[in-house]
Amino acid sequence: MKVTPQHHVIHILCRPTEPCFVPKGQMRLAFDVLNNNFLAPQFQDAGMELEERYSKEKRTLVPLKEIDFPDLSGPMEIGREDTFCIFITHHQRMTEKLLNIFISSSEYDDFLSAAVYARDRVNPVMFVLAYSIAVLHRPDTKGLQLPPLHDIFPDKFLDGNIISAAREQANVLTAGESSVVIPPNDSTASDLDPEQRVAYFREDIGINLHHWQWHLVYPFFGPMEIVNKDRRGELFYYMNRQIVARYDNERLCNHLGRVKRLMDFKKPIPEGYFPKLYCSVAGRTWASRCSGATLSNVKREMLNIVYDLDDLERWKSRLIEAIHLKRVIDVKGTIVPLTGTDGIDILGDMVESSKLLSKDYTYYGDLHNKGHVSIALCHDPDGRYEETFGVMGDTATAMRDPVFYRWHSYIDHIFEMHKNTLQPYQHSELDFRGISVEAISVQAKGNPKENILKTFWEERKIALTSGLDFTDHMPIHARITRLQHRPFSYKIQVMNQTKKICKGTVRIYLAPKYDEGGRPMLFIDQKRLFMELDKFQVLLFPSPQLNVIERESKDSYVTKKVEKSLEEIEKELMETENANRKPFVDVCGCGWPHNMLIPKGSIEGFQCQLFVMVSDAEEDLVDVDGSYSKGSSYCGVRDKVYPDRRPMGYPFDRLPEDDHDTLEKFVNRSSNMAVQDVKIVFEDRAEPTH
Repeated sequence: MKVTPQHHVIHILCRPTEPCFVPKGQMRLAFDVLNNNFLAPQFQDAGMELEERYSKEKRTLVPLKEIDFPDLSGPMEIGREDTFCIFITHHQRMTEKLLNIFISSSEYDDFLSAAVYARDRVNPVMFVLAYSIAVLHRPDTKGLQLPPLHDIFPDKFLDGNIISAAREQANVLTAGESSVVIPPNDSTASDLDPEQRVAYFREDIGINLHHWQWHLVYPFFGPMEIVNKDRRGELFYYMNRQIVARYDNERLCNHLGRVKRLMDFKKPIPEGYFPKLYCSVAGRTWASRCSGATLSNVKREMLNIVYDLDDLERWKSRLIEAIHLKRVIDVKGTIVPLTGTDGIDILGDMVESSKLLSKDYTYYGDLHNKGHVSIALCHDPDGRYEETFGVMGDTATAMRDPVFYRWHSYIDHIFEMHKNTLQPYQHSELDFRGISVEAISVQAKGNPKENILKTFWEERKIALTSGLDFTDHMPIHARITRLQHRPFSYKIQVMNQTKKICKGTVRIYLAPKYDEGGRPMLFIDQKRLFMELDKFQVLLFPSPQLNVIERESKDSYVTKKVEKSLEEIEKELMETENANRKPFVDVCGCGWPHNMLIPKGSIEGFQCQLFVMVSDAEEDLVDVDGSYSKGSSYCGVRDKVYPDRRPMGYPFDRLPEDDHDTLEKFVNRSSNMAVQDVKIVFEDRAEPTH
């Protein structure tokens, strides 16, 4: 069978702590490092013995191009068994050095050789991060598909007891047995902790994969051509705003109040978190945080990170001052206005923060990232106990922690301050003259009643084989339980009285109708809780014809396609090789998990309001002939500008007019908007994946 770059990708990432000369996958693919200087130092004394041993095995050997070996002295400052944290400046710099090596390789064969040379020498977590970013951004690898991270590092997503059970069962099962299904330990806390009611959201594998993948597509470090993407800062704002809105909806479904912003850095944090995750790279458990923990000055010289909480306060004050003065001052002393068009983009790049894109990194600081570090090290800020990070130190695990949402609620509050300085949308900015939305409804599959959506628990198997180096590639799976919804469809009736065919943009949002106390929500609060469900273009034919628009929930542009496991990618490669056809399309893998498109609801029925707006596509689209692709809401479109020229979150991203205190009053101002009451009913039972 012909070995392609797609084979290289999945086998380089397979079992990252296992040497690359060990055969992997169904193809038993290995990289030819034993007869040359590619072999990592820790194996060189045993090189001849290893060659003799593995030459007798059935394997597919990948030859490597001789290259001038890159200087890895910087990246190797982070030990292979060290805990890696991308929010730490030193770790960022070393990852950037490794990424630059991968990106600067002029030809694919040079890139492959450099990656294999680095793989067994540098920290595995850092390698997977830098290599994945390179694959997504190099012109000769952009069409290749990365396996999901839970295939590579299952211990970032699953309780350590599950990994132990996998090891135990794998050691006693024979090679002829096809799989091991491991029952999950699906609880990180008891019902004594109210936050456990929404653990299904925080610990959902798809949600955490989304956060990791987004940061692969939009890294805040690396070459300028990778970092400086269209509206990157605004995407950071909007992606995180939607996450907080969705989490607040889940909390209301479970009779919890909306998340409280983490505003006071010196006040105890009431929410504890005990992740029960085991880090296979570092050989130790992820640190826990007790209820009532407080943040402190961070002084970890061994990690090259020293700063005070006063630094966070100073950066926060400078950002807030800039927002209210409606301008920032760049590193050259030039005044840069924060306008309604690009102000949010400028702020997004300063808050996260990207050294390359921040107008003045030294002055405005690194509030978001250092906030993550402070929380991740609050249990041992000066390193006296030599403890590692909490889950807030990793983009793949941070969303598991309740405090992530408190921190990001505050980050969103900073962005909200800027949005509140802008003038409310005028009628002309919202209206689509001659277009009226006459009626809207939703229909769940299998439910005869309109405007009732259904959710339930879904049992699903995920592959562990590629991330566990103690099995002989025998299929091993874990059975997880996640939230899922019944497929549903929208039916939208639109009248066009312009006497010409128009192209419209249909914008669909969902928000809770009532607050924690059962009171109808004021629009100023409700607008922050609108979850974007879909956006798409339609042709609207003139009256007397009524335009009836139907759209399936599975086609949402917010969500992404289901990830293929490494095993599935390899199987598809074998099948498509036999069929002589291209297996994959050019995808980045970014997007919200489809199973979490709508909130859980409640057994009695969670009352929501469905909002539909039809705006003028000629005013919306950057490219009139363009469209919105799958997953582009939070992730944009690869190698293109963001397709919608409207501000992200439009029309809910600004304060309303003073007299619009309810959603109905806001909607009634323009005929191209409508609202419909909807209930989400949760069916408390588990069903296997169909």
